[in-house]
Amino acid sequence: MTSEKQAKASHRGIPSSNEFREFIASGWATPDREPTPRAAVADHAARRRAMLSQQFPGERLVIPAGGLKVRSNDTDYPFRPHTAFAHLAGLGAHTDPDSALVLDPKPGGGHHAILYFRPLAPRDSEEFYADSRHGEFWVGPRPSIADRESELGISARHIDSLADDLAKDAAAARMRVVRTVDPRLTELVDSVRTQAGATGSEQEREEADTEFARHLSTMRLIKDEWEVGEMRKAVAATHKGFDAMIASLPEAVRKGRGERWVEGIFGLYSRHEGNGVGYESICASGDHANTIHWTKNTGEVRDGDLILIDCGIEIDSLFTADITRTLPVTGRFTDVQRRIYDAVYEAQQAGLAAVKPGNKFSDIHAAANAVIARILHEWGLLPEGVTLEQTLDREKGGWHRRWMVHGTSHHLGMDVHDCQLMLREKYMDSELQPGMILTVEPGLYFKADDLRVPAEFRGIGVRIEDDVLVTEDGCENLSAAMPRTSQEVEEWMARVWANA
Repeated sequence: MTSEKQAKASHRGIPSSNEFREFIASGWATPDREPTPRAAVADHAARRRAMLSQQFPGERLVIPAGGLKVRSNDTDYPFRPHTAFAHLAGLGAHTDPDSALVLDPKPGGGHHAILYFRPLAPRDSEEFYADSRHGEFWVGPRPSIADRESELGISARHIDSLADDLAKDAAAARMRVVRTVDPRLTELVDSVRTQAGATGSEQEREEADTEFARHLSTMRLIKDEWEVGEMRKAVAATHKGFDAMIASLPEAVRKGRGERWVEGIFGLYSRHEGNGVGYESICASGDHANTIHWTKNTGEVRDGDLILIDCGIEIDSLFTADITRTLPVTGRFTDVQRRIYDAVYEAQQAGLAAVKPGNKFSDIHAAANAVIARILHEWGLLPEGVTLEQTLDREKGGWHRRWMVHGTSHHLGMDVHDCQLMLREKYMDSELQPGMILTVEPGLYFKADDLRVPAEFRGIGVRIEDDVLVTEDGCENLSAAMPRTSQEVEEWMARVWANA
């Protein structure tokens, strides 16, 4: 449906005679394989769809996977399906581009789930050998209709039938789509709704689509048992990647262009242990750590500096970890580095203590923020005459935020910033409930040119981030196996280097 059009070179060609087509279609062994076994996630995805069905009775719901994006000429970026599609279909990294999940209303109530996609083409088709974007000869085989049906436990159809199916009956007038994923499919839905006599203005229909997308995002707020298990796998894989980066630090110093080297090591583990990185890795050495989203990773890694590493592996189910550790490149903190690191650790401990049912999401930031403000006040960094109470005033204060401009927490799951479409008041003021997974990540950032801090602080940036599951009586730090105190970090690095 929506894959961007590639540029085609006129100088490339493939034989197209009938004789060639007959020849290339012949002489292949008959495939001898059973349909794909039912996926472990299939029952969980079915429950999610049932919950969605209850919220939108009688409406046809369209959730696109998205399409391929052109990187340059006739090459594409790696495909990653839209999260709402993956969550409800039960498909992860192996989703086919240009797929769509449709929840079709049943006459007696409820919905029938149908997956539309481009199945494997027969070998007597031109697509088999001539289509460099979809053809089996070029990009490998795709699943068949039977494969997807047995794997997911839902009906599957060819994507070419989608347009007619969307317009087939009165439900065409009551239809919602995730608008931002697939522009062409959104245009199709808009056209079908209009032709079917949908009520309300175009703006009202777009607002209904926005409400639909927001609901899909909110559905991921509380993770089920299977999802929690996938998060544990993502965290464990990311731990391996951090071990490898620690082992590589001496080589990163020796080789030069060290941030690239560290990033590359994590990329290797991300592809081997999972689907890839869950977001652009931050490997920020020295003053680069004071750029919150330093993803260029073009700097040197030097002895005596700290390196702030914010990385996460996305596993094949598309669940990702999001963990930050700040490491002394030589394996030992200086006294000043330790002082700043320990302050951030104290703030994180306060944030972690606030993660428990009954508290608000915003309480996590408030707890960590109070520690940051108090320490900066004790260090004499706030403007003269500004009290601790004044800087913590939400309306008129905030001087301490100069050195920690970001929030302390966000939800985590299939997106690194999961449930992001929730309204701000519902996100920030929501009550923490068992099954939520979120980060706790305070920091302190003293830029090299910051004249308001002591010279010895300048160029030092520290963040500590862990992934936390809200439990019945508090929380579980899913990444607790990765050391956090300054002494434990030094011992961790020494242990990795001794075993390298």
